Amino acid sequence: MPAPNLIAVVLAAGKGTRMKSDLPKVLVPVLGRPMIEYVLDTLRRAGVAQTIAVIGYRAADVRQTLGNQPKLTFVEQTEQLGTGHAVMMARQALASHPDAAVLVVAGDSPMARADSIQELFAEYLRLRPACLLGTARRENPHGLGRIVRDQAGNFTGIVEEKDATPEQRQITEVNMSCYLFHCADLLGALDLLGNNNAQREYYLTDVPGILLGQGKSVQALAVLKPSEALSINTPEELLAVEAALREHE
Repeated sequence: MPAPNLIAVVLAAGKGTRMKSDLPKVLVPVLGRPMIEYVLDTLRRAGVAQTIAVIGYRAADVRQTLGNQPKLTFVEQTEQLGTGHAVMMARQALASHPDAAVLVVAGDSPMARADSIQELFAEYLRLRPACLLGTARRENPHGLGRIVRDQAGNFTGIVEEKDATPEQRQITEVNMSCYLFHCADLLGALDLLGNNNAQREYYLTDVPGILLGQGKSVQALAVLKPSEALSINTPEELLAVEAALREHE
């Protein structure tokens, strides 16, 4: 049965320059289907009641391609100013659901699994945190943000590889850009999100730290399978995902 209090926000605004295609990234075909369709199918199977796609580059083409998808609405990010900024575009759509659980996922992750999302949502319902991150353990975490915990095992933050100490680079639990937020807590944190960085962008990875700073509960659960970390940024990664999908058929 659909969970009426579970809303998904899918980040789908990017151009995908490294794909060497003029298509919006999320419309690049994977085994003949736009990659975002795999994500949308997974969300429906997981029981998501409503999905908001944040679109930007060639937005009209994305709307046309996905126009027949059930329970899908669109918001536009006319300037791509970071993942946090993308979620800000969904503010108005989320404002009328303050007690909802908001799942934020990337539209370029066709290996996402419904059972992982369901397990993450079950943990959210058990803990009722302000934020629950879905993480994964990777034998080779190169290039991925690491999940930092204290000695008691509590989540304390995300550190990007370029900023990590040699000790932190040994951490195998990684950020997967998969978040479950209590809606009102997310909206409040977005009001405090800044862009004081070299790229002048608003990063969603900063939101858990804002919530922690407010004394709110932020948890991380290593529920995602290593295969779910296969996102698509290059033609080589596209081939790898297509091979993995064939194996799962």
